Amino acid sequence: MTPAVRAVVVDDQAMIRAGFSALLSAQDGVEVVGQAADGAEAVRVVTDVKPDVVLMDVRMPVLDGLEATRRILAADLDPPPRVLVLTTFDVDDYVFSALQAGASGFLLKDATPEALVDAVRAVAAGDQLLSPVITRRLIEHFVATRQRAVQVPAAVADLTPREREVLVCVARGLSNTEIAAELFIAEQTTKTHVSRILTKLGLRDRVQAVVLGYEIGLVSPGR
Repeated sequence: MTPAVRAVVVDDQAMIRAGFSALLSAQDGVEVVGQAADGAEAVRVVTDVKPDVVLMDVRMPVLDGLEATRRILAADLDPPPRVLVLTTFDVDDYVFSALQAGASGFLLKDATPEALVDAVRAVAAGDQLLSPVITRRLIEHFVATRQRAVQVPAAVADLTPREREVLVCVARGLSNTEIAAELFIAEQTTKTHVSRILTKLGLRDRVQAVVLGYEIGLVSPGR
């Protein structure tokens, strides 16, 4: 039997926090093991209960969700939890910064209950960015407006031509199945390439690969 996904819900609004917790607790295979009303409390709760997934609000008192995400992922928890950022379109730079901080993805707060449950399960399973179309738009917007030079990691030069092609596809938001179809390779081969790319570049997951791909110009905003 597959263990239940253990989740912590973080939001400074009590009604939202209670609603998300009740929704998730009602699902088979999902268990809410903690709640927090601000980022500082979130760090304490997550360190104590060691969940699989953290639903993290961004704008909160005491400590915002961005800094809380950084601290949680720097806490050397084994295995580290995956952080799903809950946001709205008007958070601007917060979303991109949250992905840079190590969040595994984000979901709009007005998403359907079904989408929220699916998102928690997907993140727990280690899947790539959630809501890829929305994610791609936001990343394109933030990268286009950040106007700062980014140093290309030396390790990028160590990628094989095929690995570079796969990295471009990952940065475009394609799934392993879509990459395999586009490059005419087996899906298992795609998974192997992605794993090697993450290892060579010292990236935690596909989210960081997407961010890097945009930052260093492998994928251009709007393309």
